[in-house]
Amino acid sequence: MGILVRGGTVLGIDQATSDLPRGDVLVEDGRISEVSERIDAPGAEVLDATGMLVLPGFVDTHRHTWQAVFRGIGADWTFPEYRSAMHGTVRPHCRPEDVYIGTLLGRVEALQSGITTLLDWCHCTDTPEHGDAALDALLDAPGRSVFCYGAGIGTPDPAAAELARMRDRVPGDDGLVTMAAGVRGPLLTDLDTTAADVTTARELGLRVSVHVHVLAGEADRPVAAMAGRGLLDDRTTFVHGNGLADDELAMMADAGCSVSISPDVELKMGFGWPETGRMLAAGIRPTLSIDDCPSAGGDMFSTMRTALSVQRGLDTAQGVPPSLTARDVLEFATLDGARAVGLGDRVGSITPGKQADLVLLRTDDLTLFPANHPIGAIVSAAHPGLVDTVLVAGKIVKRGGELIGVDLDALRERALRSRARIAAAAGIPLDGSWSIQHF
Repeated sequence: MGILVRGGTVLGIDQATSDLPRGDVLVEDGRISEVSERIDAPGAEVLDATGMLVLPGFVDTHRHTWQAVFRGIGADWTFPEYRSAMHGTVRPHCRPEDVYIGTLLGRVEALQSGITTLLDWCHCTDTPEHGDAALDALLDAPGRSVFCYGAGIGTPDPAAAELARMRDRVPGDDGLVTMAAGVRGPLLTDLDTTAADVTTARELGLRVSVHVHVLAGEADRPVAAMAGRGLLDDRTTFVHGNGLADDELAMMADAGCSVSISPDVELKMGFGWPETGRMLAAGIRPTLSIDDCPSAGGDMFSTMRTALSVQRGLDTAQGVPPSLTARDVLEFATLDGARAVGLGDRVGSITPGKQADLVLLRTDDLTLFPANHPIGAIVSAAHPGLVDTVLVAGKIVKRGGELIGVDLDALRERALRSRARIAAAAGIPLDGSWSIQHF
């Protein structure tokens, strides 16, 4: 029978698909079969999108989802403070069941705000059971997820066996949960270990995601080091990229690498200015990520807003014309993100033949009404409370502002129990007084 999304403003994102001020989208067998001003589909279930914006689901290309139960505590942290707190104080007390509930909570929260695809960069993998728990949470959660397994994090030990074991656990490459390798990279280990990790990932058919940044005063050249060993290709995503040299950006572009920028966290934690404009100038289409919810909000709307405002401010300060538009930023958060996680042929735009990952966004709320410039309105003024309906692979997972099939009360209760146990074990106060003096 299918689903007919009727009468919304359709933002296709794909350059080959025109935006429609009033359009219909027909979904059959989980895929977009037709996009037109008017579609006649007798027998299809009708979703009335009158007064709504219809857009592709957002793609978050990098999030440490297990940390969701400690949302907000790191709003004032620098990067060294975050590393000490979350990895030095919290992580040692996280049991596999804590990783499960944190990952489930974070994934559901992301879905509720319209993030239909999320790359979970899991670095709470101290035992095989921790990795299993994170994957189980993604399999149990509604939504499309990329399990980016950070095997060997914090050690120089070979990661091949664990990556291979987890690869066997991921049910193929065509399902809603796929897999990538979160490699340690030159900032966390030596180059031989990095090369071994990348080689293992390639042998297993996995894309690679690796954190790189160079703080002020440092002389590291992590991308050049990897390029010198032949470790760059179009299956490589660099996370952050702050402070990289111009020739390293050229190396990334030449190899077809992608980049995941976390504007809120990078600004707050002292990484430096987000490198959105420099990536564009080098020929790389950036993608966007939330990174971690102890320090930043978990929705793509605020992330897009920060990315646009900061880069346009930098352009003005440098006396150059604006280097990006609201449409660019929405593409970063949808189609460019889908390409970076290896799903560009599957999702990221409202294109016939792709799977139907869709978001219906209300425009009657006064924060968005009237949405005179729909894409500008999304990037500059929208928020999670406007997400009315979400589809993933043609299945309705949120409708009328309510998630379907998720017991939020039970989820909240489990999350609170997990947080309380970890906090007690780690000696963390939960009255808002936890600060740098505690780590």
